[in-house]
Amino acid sequence: MDRITKKAEDVKVTVIKSEKETDKIIADHVGFGMIAGAIPIPVLDIVAVSAIQLDMIKQLAKKYEIDFDDEIGKSLVTSILGSAVGTSLGRAGASAVKAIPGIGTVLGIGSQVVISGITTFAIGHIFNNHFSNHQPLEEFNFNDVKNAFDELMKKGQEFVDDLQRKMKPTETEIKRETAIIIRKMTENGVIKEKDSEKILRAIEK
Repeated sequence: MDRITKKAEDVKVTVIKSEKETDKIIADHVGFGMIAGAIPIPVLDIVAVSAIQLDMIKQLAKKYEIDFDDEIGKSLVTSILGSAVGTSLGRAGASAVKAIPGIGTVLGIGSQVVISGITTFAIGHIFNNHFSNHQPLEEFNFNDVKNAFDELMKKGQEFVDDLQRKMKPTETEIKRETAIIIRKMTENGVIKEKDSEKILRAIEK
């Protein structure tokens, strides 16, 4: 993996710049989520994207000096995606189609990249709104913000479309940036070592 990850400090993921720190956290993680969505391994792509979304919420909580609990955060992300109409099915379907030989992988990567970006955008902004009102993580109730989340999903679609037009990475760049992100998140304990090894082996092929 040294062949892919050497000079990692010189590689930057393309993101949209923002004046606000919280907006930058969200924008960065949308980019990371889209890259992780391109991981060509069913289920592990969702593991990586979910870990990125959890890391995003944790960073937002830190900016507002809100206490954060990993287990509560994981439960909330799962609940949100499960409650959002079609979202969890979309993620699972996009991941599963990667198991189909040939064009299934290409189609799966395309749909998962978009879905990962949109959901990361919506989750980031819905939690940013929550924390900005100085509300603790434990008091988050998705039923109270579902309409707002649906609107953020629409805005997320526009954001992702614009980001895709600006990024246009090559396959080599996607592999390199994904490997770097996964390795860094593994070092920080966001992704388990065994899952990381499987992802990195697949990327290197």
